[in-house]
Amino acid sequence: MKERDCFASLAMTGIFLILSLISAKGDNMPSNTETATFAGGCFWCMQPFFDNTKGVIKTTVGYTGGKEANPTYEDVSSGTTGHAEAIEVVFDPTVVSYEKLLNIYWHNIDPTQVNAQFVDEGTQYRTAIFYHSDEQKRIAEESKKALGTSGRFDKPIATQIVKAATFYPAEDYHQKYYLKSTFRYNMYHAASGREEYEEKVWGKDKP
Repeated sequence: MKERDCFASLAMTGIFLILSLISAKGDNMPSNTETATFAGGCFWCMQPFFDNTKGVIKTTVGYTGGKEANPTYEDVSSGTTGHAEAIEVVFDPTVVSYEKLLNIYWHNIDPTQVNAQFVDEGTQYRTAIFYHSDEQKRIAEESKKALGTSGRFDKPIATQIVKAATFYPAEDYHQKYYLKSTFRYNMYHAASGREEYEEKVWGKDKP
């Protein structure tokens, strides 16, 4: 075999192997997935606990619920676009239920704050559940009602339940910020008051 033919053969073999690996990875993906979208204040703090939930396939932080197309972080931070910082969660419903994701969500926010979340203030930090189906809406409304009558809170539940709108992924440096900029994330998270609040409200009941 000529040298160039040998190289061509090796190249084709490599391409075949790569395509096979991609195909195999696709085959391992669940055939049916669902999407959940939550706003819970600073989206940096929302990503870690969903990332570490079995059955969650992918999370993306971004902006939703506003009036402008393709907003930037600076646009949303101004509080004038109507968007909320949010997280989009793609999950396998055969492994983790929407009810469980809601439970995790409630345990990691202060649902009584209006247009704010811990140290962050403004409509962009409001809490909201953006439902993707009538079933998600029903489950979310029942979950919110149960939370409000639990006796755990001394103020009304302010979290909105609204239909999902266009979700705009945030800039790449925001994605998995807790891994990309661990020191800065930990400094912010420690100063935000989230952990103290969650411990006070939920204590050993926190999942």
